[in-house]
Amino acid sequence: MFIKNGDRVKVIAGKDKGKEGTVLAVDTKKDRVVVKGVNVIKKHQKPSQTNQNGGVVEREGSIHASNVKVVAKATKEDK
Repeated sequence: MFIKNGDRVKVIAGKDKGKEGTVLAVDTKKDRVVVKGVNVIKKHQKPSQTNQNGGVVEREGSIHASNVKVVAKATKEDK
């Protein structure tokens, strides 16, 4: 895959078209990427040992790699 962690990408298709962010995670088997601030979903969580209160947590969901284009490659200093 041509996208790596830390790359700066721009969304070119979907509900978040035009947004930019850095890549947080890459799934090469499914060709999906997680971009900071893009495709934010709400996840309901039950109380647990780590999260005593539970509640609604917002986090980034994955999007297909074909829906993003690389704006700037990550350098060694960024990682």
